[in-house]
Amino acid sequence: MVFLQEYWWFIVSLLGGILVFLLFVQGGNSLLFSLGSTEEQRRMMVNSTGRKWEFTFTTLVTFGGAFFASFPLFYSTSFGGAYWLWMLILFSFVLQAVSYEFQSKAGNLLGKTTYRVFLALNGIVGPLLLGAAVATFFTGSAFYVDKGNMTDVGMPVISQWANAWHGLDALGNVWNVILGLAVYFLARVLGLLYFINNIDDDVLVPKFRRALWLNAVLFLVCFLPFVVYIMMTDGYAVCPETGEICMEPYKYFHNLLAMPWVLVLFLVGVVGVLWGIVRTLWKSGYDKGIWFAGVGTVLTVLALMLTAGYNDTAYYPSTVDLQSSLTLANSSSSKFTLKTMAYVSILVPFVLVYIFFAWRCIDKKKIDAKEMEGGHRY
Repeated sequence: MVFLQEYWWFIVSLLGGILVFLLFVQGGNSLLFSLGSTEEQRRMMVNSTGRKWEFTFTTLVTFGGAFFASFPLFYSTSFGGAYWLWMLILFSFVLQAVSYEFQSKAGNLLGKTTYRVFLALNGIVGPLLLGAAVATFFTGSAFYVDKGNMTDVGMPVISQWANAWHGLDALGNVWNVILGLAVYFLARVLGLLYFINNIDDDVLVPKFRRALWLNAVLFLVCFLPFVVYIMMTDGYAVCPETGEICMEPYKYFHNLLAMPWVLVLFLVGVVGVLWGIVRTLWKSGYDKGIWFAGVGTVLTVLALMLTAGYNDTAYYPSTVDLQSSLTLANSSSSKFTLKTMAYVSILVPFVLVYIFFAWRCIDKKKIDAKEMEGGHRY
């Protein structure tokens, strides 16, 4: 049972890492109006991200579905309690989907510019709030859990939120906001690297390279302090014999020392992100930085989430009732469910291979101004 719980936390963490990488779509869209000076330039940028937005949306849904199936108590606690936070995230992604599909439709009432504002809004709100939500794995949230309520015929609700903010209170913690900003600027960095790889334009590409400097610095200014904070702060430790939860100094730092392979994943991931950025800035004709930074992003997020859940750690701490904190053991599905889903997860590598080849086919040719003359759907 422990193996299955850890296996599914790994799958969920991997999906989380892939999702953060795919936020380059949101990061690119947040730059539409600041870097796209003409209609032609904006069309190239929209069509570039438009080729990949379905990947991000599908991964977001899969991430939520995997969490629901493997750790349903987290799903009911966070998605059911912090619903304002999650509804804002989902609404921004719905705006994105609607914007791509309708901005160039004949007779749309809102106009193309309005839909592009929606894309930029999703590019800001989506990464910022997702980053803040992930930060609560380390900083905690205000909820109570009482499984005894299942026998209450009048109100069989296991989890209850402790305040009326229902998730928006996450934005009241400065460290949640800092990680949210880190994810936002990382999305912009990845978006710029993707544009450099995907768009062929003598005016836009130099703009992307200049914007990469500032956004890379802002990302590091936000990300590095957050990493130092979680390494130095007290963490939520679980006694394996009793399941009791207590505070442990330097818990997350101890987790990395106790799991050297996770530490290696984290360091390799950070180096990958930095190499993708530095190599692109250093060599003017280099356009493959998105792959180094992308893989590095997946590994870094994977390592952080494993640090939050492995080694007898409460991955979703409660700030109002320590013993209500969620662990892999007390929030997972039944052994039968986890085992059955484990067989289904064997298909995941085949899906990833399909995505890889589909991606290559879509990006055989870089987007240029000539392509925009053909009346593209976006």
